[in-house]
Amino acid sequence: MDSGHGTPAHSDGEDKKSLRKRLLAYRTHMPDRMERVAMLQQVLRVWLLARPDTSVGAYWPIRGEFDPLPALHRWKEDGELLEYPQRRKIGLPVVDSAHKTLRFHDWYPGCPMQEDAFGIPKPKDTDQIIPTLLFVPCVGYAAGGYRLGYGGGFYDRTLATLSPRPYTVGVGFASGFLPDFYPEPHDQPLDAILNEHGVVWPV
Repeated sequence: MDSGHGTPAHSDGEDKKSLRKRLLAYRTHMPDRMERVAMLQQVLRVWLLARPDTSVGAYWPIRGEFDPLPALHRWKEDGELLEYPQRRKIGLPVVDSAHKTLRFHDWYPGCPMQEDAFGIPKPKDTDQIIPTLLFVPCVGYAAGGYRLGYGGGFYDRTLATLSPRPYTVGVGFASGFLPDFYPEPHDQPLDAILNEHGVVWPV
């Protein structure tokens, strides 16, 4: 697995806080970011071709995250061009502050948005959807489907309570690969991980 160029993604002996800070700094200033974004958009579009889902959960990109929404909007439009047209839906997260979990509400380009308590745009007054496929942003990731997030635990808590559980896919750049990352008991493994070179997990 490619760890990217310009930064060693190594976590042995490094605490999560400093590891997260280092990975975020590199991700924000990747010298070849546009090229890597274009590659990952293509990987995502091709990967979606084999999926039967019509309801997908995603995220609004922050802090240098890869933006999945252009590829997902194309996927949504492509559903209407099939021999048997599909009405596909994209959901973005809305924080349930009482339980510190996430709900997913219908998103489309131009839909009303408002900022949540963290300053992240969320759909305003759109219907809740139940995703069967969920894309999760990764600060870092490791073999076994484990991800390093921002430390808030929102996705871990959400995945622990969703039933049926959606198929979960981590999305990140190759520079976030962690060869020596050890998950904690509460960490929820993902079903797959994608980076700009293709499928990272399962190998």
